[in-house]
Amino acid sequence: MSTAFPLPTDISSTTVANTASLLRIVAFGLISGAAIASRLFAVINFESIIHEFDPWFNYRATRVLAAKGFYEFWNWFDPTAWYPLGRVVGGTVYPGLMATSGVIYNFLHYFNLPVDIRNICVLLAPGFSALTAWATYMFTTEMKDSSAGLLAAAFIGIVPGYISRSVAGSYDNEAIAIFLLMITFYLWIKALKLGSALFGTLAAVFYFYMVAAWGGYAFITNMIPVHALVLLLMGRFSSRLYVAYCSWYAIGTLSSMQVPFVGFQPVRTSEHMGALGVFGLLQIVAFASLVRSHVSSKQFQNLLAISVVTMGVLGAGAFVVMTYKGWIAPWTGRFYSLWDTGYAKKYIPIIASVSEHQPTAWPSFFMDLQLLIFLFPAGVVMCFRDLRDEHVFVIIYAVVASYFAGVMVRLMLTLTPVVCVSAAVALSTLLDTYVDASEPDVPEERTEANGSSASDGKKTKKAGAAVGSQAGASAAAAASSAISDLVSASKSNAQSRQKGIWGADARLVILLNAIGMLVFFVFHCTWVTSNAYSSPSVVLASTNPDGSQHIIDDYREAYYWLRQNTPQDAVVMSWWDYGYQIAGMADRVTLVDNNTWNNTHIATVGKAMSSPEEVAYPILRKHDVDYVLVIFGGLLGYSGDDINKFLWMVRIAQGVWPDEIQEPNYFTPQGEYRVDDRASETMRNSLMYKMSYYRFSELYGGGNALDRVRNQQIPKVGPTLDYLEEAFTTENWIVRIYKVRKEDPLGRDLKTANAFAQGKKRKRGKPVSRRRAIV
Repeated sequence: MSTAFPLPTDISSTTVANTASLLRIVAFGLISGAAIASRLFAVINFESIIHEFDPWFNYRATRVLAAKGFYEFWNWFDPTAWYPLGRVVGGTVYPGLMATSGVIYNFLHYFNLPVDIRNICVLLAPGFSALTAWATYMFTTEMKDSSAGLLAAAFIGIVPGYISRSVAGSYDNEAIAIFLLMITFYLWIKALKLGSALFGTLAAVFYFYMVAAWGGYAFITNMIPVHALVLLLMGRFSSRLYVAYCSWYAIGTLSSMQVPFVGFQPVRTSEHMGALGVFGLLQIVAFASLVRSHVSSKQFQNLLAISVVTMGVLGAGAFVVMTYKGWIAPWTGRFYSLWDTGYAKKYIPIIASVSEHQPTAWPSFFMDLQLLIFLFPAGVVMCFRDLRDEHVFVIIYAVVASYFAGVMVRLMLTLTPVVCVSAAVALSTLLDTYVDASEPDVPEERTEANGSSASDGKKTKKAGAAVGSQAGASAAAAASSAISDLVSASKSNAQSRQKGIWGADARLVILLNAIGMLVFFVFHCTWVTSNAYSSPSVVLASTNPDGSQHIIDDYREAYYWLRQNTPQDAVVMSWWDYGYQIAGMADRVTLVDNNTWNNTHIATVGKAMSSPEEVAYPILRKHDVDYVLVIFGGLLGYSGDDINKFLWMVRIAQGVWPDEIQEPNYFTPQGEYRVDDRASETMRNSLMYKMSYYRFSELYGGGNALDRVRNQQIPKVGPTLDYLEEAFTTENWIVRIYKVRKEDPLGRDLKTANAFAQGKKRKRGKPVSRRRAIV
């Protein structure tokens, strides 16, 4: 064990090792505490509540699992979702997250600890963040040493790029997925270094856990085969690689097929064919190596040209034929959108409409990674120095994850672990260099009798020979000898004073600078976590002029009203963003939700929202819609409202009904998207526009109302509604709920019936004309 400073001679090596282990345990305990505590801002500032949209479905499904058992959850059919279609939940969900919470719930109750399932769901992500720090520590230790591992664990414990998806209440699949990602990669590296089928099997087990927990398992499915393929191309095939990959692929693939939502995809989809192809290639290479050890070189070349190449060609041909026949599914739209950022917007607008699928803005990298984004390239470059098999893996991981994080915001999550690992390697190397007080051994140069070194003497001889025929050769030799003496004296004096990077002053400057950067990193992570990533989407917070906090609770106010004032079987239509929240918090039937599996059903909602009332009304009645919910932020300046999302509703509806819905009709002749008196006629007549701005001008005393999101003046005479009626509007007008009118009992058109009820009778003709008509 190497130390920066010499230890007392009376301390045994065992004591030193035990003390170092104890310090690592204490350090890791503090790192785990910091990782968990930094994710509790949401609970401290607000309360124990589920965040965002998808977590509400996960929480609802977990409640079913905890209350009725795993088999009831596995066979659960939810008739309240995607009305009137329903949803087979057990076959359309990754059950790993719910199963994890269910196991913890039953474990605690077995020991008579009555913890509510909601608190388990809220605190699951912070708890797993400590496990993620441990997995990152183990992985980085394989790259360098335990000091780099502790740094990597500290980085990933508080880095905003990971905290953004793992704060308390963020009960999404990523809460446990990053731990599974890192532990699987660690076990793969161990299996590769040792050639161990045991570690390969453990990697397959955690890979199966990952498949059951998150759709991002495809990243592992392709990362490990790419690593194995690169090692093959580098000429690093070995029995260790063969055993590690075959044990991981065979067991991992068979076990992943046990998840109903995955099924036969590992052998039927193009996303998984890379892993299968590398598996087959390894068999060919292993077979070639076996044959080579038993036959002569000439015979081996003949066999290689005939059998090995033939098998490779046949395998590639079989893949092409099966893809052409449809036995292997082609690449999905999500895959194409990773390589062509404009693909989804052109062909699959439902994917492009999700904010997480947008390209990442450059400031987001500094926001989520801060100091690490500068250390990251240095760590990757340092991996080239040794370039062991595990270093090749980090380099590949860094390149692939950097590209994917650039094309999709959500994939910043997969980049963060390798950034923490590489940054820890770079910073650990820097600290090792400047903390160590010992100087490196400098080989002494052999000196001659005149005091000059042998190399200097050789140079002098060569110079003398070159100018031997010239006059003054002896004087030049004497001058050269004098200069050599001066240089040698200055070098010895410089070494005695310990100048340069080995001096205490230089080392102190570097170390203080590094510590200062780490302190700023901690402050940055704390600020970003507490202000940007710890606010639940259902509870909005603003600051009063006096600096106090003002809570805007319109979402829960609206959902509570729905729960208390509508029938249990009432059908609520809204944009798909709010489906899970309505089902989880209001417990009401919804048309569409965040599962987004049926594009046509979502397009139907988009068509109703973007059509005039008289066109939308038959759609609402056909789907038994009782209430329509819209989000409007014009009063407070809440930019995440439905008017800002409206064009995506139009685009998705246009993809199904291009003859009825055209996006240009919602723009002005100048191509502007406006909501004021210059808005297009189609825009002003749409159901979304009318529901958003109905009675809005009344808040301004009949004057021009100001939409604070679009910064546009709304006309004094606002829209009217004939087929819907306002049922409830929250305190800050963020959530507006409208009730769909029933058909008129007299058979009249609802617009006519509404005009009659308001005293706006149609003008009748002259009496003479009536008599003539009767006659």
